[in-house]
Amino acid sequence: MKYSIITVNYNNKEGLRKTIESVIHQTFHDFEFIVIDGGSTDGSVDVIKKYDAYIKYWVSEPDGGIYQGMNKGIKKATGDYLNFMNSGDSFYTENVLQHINDEQLVCDIIVGKDYHYNSQTQQGFSTILPPRISMLTFYIQTLPHQSSFFKRELFDKTLYDESLKIVADIKFYIQKICVEGCSVGLTNEIICKREPDGISKSHNEQRIAEHQAVLSEFLPCGAIKDYQTLTLLDKTTTYKFLDLLETSKGLKWMTYLIKILYRLMKI
Repeated sequence: MKYSIITVNYNNKEGLRKTIESVIHQTFHDFEFIVIDGGSTDGSVDVIKKYDAYIKYWVSEPDGGIYQGMNKGIKKATGDYLNFMNSGDSFYTENVLQHINDEQLVCDIIVGKDYHYNSQTQQGFSTILPPRISMLTFYIQTLPHQSSFFKRELFDKTLYDESLKIVADIKFYIQKICVEGCSVGLTNEIICKREPDGISKSHNEQRIAEHQAVLSEFLPCGAIKDYQTLTLLDKTTTYKFLDLLETSKGLKWMTYLIKILYRLMKI
C-alpha cells in the first residue's frame, strides 16, 4: 500500500519543520510527500528546500487558502490513500503508517484518532470516535481530518469546495459518506498530534456560519430541527446514548428509564 502525505503551509515555518520531521521519520517508507506552500514570506521555503530530498513535489505560490492548497496536492498525488497532515500537526509516533498498513483496512476512508496536546499545561486528550457514523456525526461536529486516510479515487469527481474557508472537509465527508455511501473503517490508532488552536477556533463565527450553510445544503428544515433536539446533550453523552441503543438489552433499558423519567416529570 502506498500513501500520499500532503502538507499545506502558509507562514508557519516552525510548525512546518515539526510536520516534515514527523513525516520523514516514519518507519514505513512506501509513501510520497507533497508540500504545498501558499507563498510564505517567513522562511518556510528555506525549510522546504532543506528537506527537498525527502519531498516528491513542492510548490510555493499564492493561492486561495487551505482547501485550494489541498486540491493542488491531490492533483499531484499518486498514492492509494491520501492523508492531509497540515503544517503544525504531526504524526503521533514514528510507527503510525506502519501500524495503519498492518491493519490492512480496505475501506474508502480510514479514520483514526487525534491527540490534542497543550504544551503550556502539559495535558492532552484523544478524540472520541462515534459508535457509528451518520449525518448526526457531522451535525454534532466532524471526524478528525488529519487522522483520516482517503482512497485516491474519492477525489476523481469531487474535490474540496474552495468557496468554503473552514468546513470544506466536513462537506466532503457528508458527500462521500452520507450521500454516496462510501465505507468507513475506524481504528483506535492515534494518528495525529494536533496544534491546540487552529483556524476553526480563531474564526469561530465564520466556522459556525459555514457549517450551518453546509448542513442546510444537505438537510431539509424539518430534519435540522430533529438534529437540534438530538444534540441538546453533549457529544460524549450523545455517542454513549447511541451506543446503548445498538443492543437490544440497551434499547430495552433506555426505553424503560425514559418512561419512568417521563412519568416523574409529569407528577
